[in-house]
Amino acid sequence: MMQPPDWSDFQTFLAIARAGQLARAAQAMGVDATTMGRRLRRLETRIGANLFEQTREGQVLTEAGEAMLVEVEAMERAASRIAEHGGGGDKGSVAGLLRVSLSEGFASWIVAPALAGFTAAHPRLVIDLVASSGFLSPSKREADLAVTLSRPRAGPVIAGKLSDYHLRLYAAPGYLAGHAALRRAGDLARGHALVGYIPDLLYAPELRYLAEIEPGLAATVRSSSINAQYRLIASGAGIGVLPCFIGDADPKLVPVFPERRITRSFWLVMHKDTHALARVQVFKTWLTALVERERSRLLPH
Repeated sequence: MMQPPDWSDFQTFLAIARAGQLARAAQAMGVDATTMGRRLRRLETRIGANLFEQTREGQVLTEAGEAMLVEVEAMERAASRIAEHGGGGDKGSVAGLLRVSLSEGFASWIVAPALAGFTAAHPRLVIDLVASSGFLSPSKREADLAVTLSRPRAGPVIAGKLSDYHLRLYAAPGYLAGHAALRRAGDLARGHALVGYIPDLLYAPELRYLAEIEPGLAATVRSSSINAQYRLIASGAGIGVLPCFIGDADPKLVPVFPERRITRSFWLVMHKDTHALARVQVFKTWLTALVERERSRLLPH
């Protein structure tokens, strides 16, 4: 008699379904692609159905795979609830993996410096702080929570505004001393180096800042990383837009046209099916309190 599938096979299936590529799923699970492929074939043999079609882009779910995904995600949620409530229900007993997707600047300058307090209070949680160019999607179960720059327009998610924040132009004193004086925003287009994002690598339209300072402005020193842009500006490579919680944190940076502020928003996004899980709720509560404490940095007067 053939043995029924075990939970590790279902985890393999879930990882491939979410990643869309076997190699990427293997990397996320910390195993080699050959092992992942062997586990998938074993699962398909045991249930008697092909779960994926191989395409140029990667693995695409078949009809049987789509049906399997619904069932396996329900199993995952049940396993999470058991893990979270098995320790007695106190906050210190919250356990499992919590994956949070944040913008690079917000993660690096607001969340990461304060995270030690949260991890000390919840030692049984494993925290994945995904801070990169682009956001993981709670609607696709790529993350438990995401802090995005706009409210999702569709999908099985719960979203609410976390906070507004301000941005403005900054430069190093040495740069300003060596270049023509700036009397109006239009002067930025004449003889000045501008630091900003790479247009075709923008992961959100909200990152288009320079045109709000002055129509037609374009960056000449560009990076996909806001932290790299900060370093460029601080080193005197040019003038650029930074969130105030980054620019104001460096006393050596000088605001340029300080009255010209740009406002953006952070949105907290969670999946409808998992937002009530204890690990999600404790992080949401902590993050909301952190943002309230850091309000003066996000929205300086």
